[in-house]
Amino acid sequence: MATATNFVIVDTGCANLSSVKFAVERLGFNVTITDNIELIKAADKVILPGVGSAKHAMKNIIAKNLMATLQSLTQPVLGFCLGMQLMARCSAETNEASQVDCLGLIPTEIKPLNAQGLRLPHMGWNTLTTVSEHPIFKGINVGDYFYFVHSFAAPVSQYTIANCEYGSTFSAAIAKNNFIGCQFHPERSGKLGSQIIKNFLNL
Repeated sequence: MATATNFVIVDTGCANLSSVKFAVERLGFNVTITDNIELIKAADKVILPGVGSAKHAMKNIIAKNLMATLQSLTQPVLGFCLGMQLMARCSAETNEASQVDCLGLIPTEIKPLNAQGLRLPHMGWNTLTTVSEHPIFKGINVGDYFYFVHSFAAPVSQYTIANCEYGSTFSAAIAKNNFIGCQFHPERSGKLGSQIIKNFLNL
């Protein structure tokens, strides 16, 4: 039986929203996909998914008048993949000279993944090489596998709460205050991904 909750998935217009919704519902929680500003503000927890390009996603966010709303949230917010990257200050997705301005929720920058000649995008299962004691990682350990699909990444910084390696070390997850981002796809990472989502919804 579904638990009575007020959880939302932000409809940025550029994500596989149904798979994220299903992953939440599979855990027994109700969740609403919406771009309604008042519903997002009133939510207990907010999930910010994303696939594709930061430029396209930010264009959609601005067109939907969601930027100020997302920047003002004080409840827990969890970003998946591109959703995590949108939490940064900017993304060098286009090029270093013409960066995409992002939400600025976590003071880091998204840069091309230094794969040292390995195939890009970094796609498939990979392990976490460090894991902090952040509550999002309850029951998660170094060496656990998660599913990644990306060509850009946040460098390791004071905001890094988990690392991964693919040619070089990058942030598998970042966090600041109520904002948490996972570079991997929890909704596509099996039992451990479900644990991440459950940990977040139970914060």
